[in-house]
Amino acid sequence: MARLKITQTRSVIGTKQNHRDTLRTLGLKRVNDVAVREASDVVRGQVHTVRHLVTVEEVD
Repeated sequence: MARLKITQTRSVIGTKQNHRDTLRTLGLKRVNDVAVREASDVVRGQVHTVRHLVTVEEVD
């Protein structure tokens, strides 16, 4: 299964609480943090929720 490299590129200041919770669930705490997760439907949905705060790359 593919893996996703998720990098937080924007701050959570001024964002909704559910966006902050989603970033924490993904394992991101601050700007430029990187998390590598399996590309499941759940993770893709979480990334879609915070797509304006992160960048995503596929990793083999």
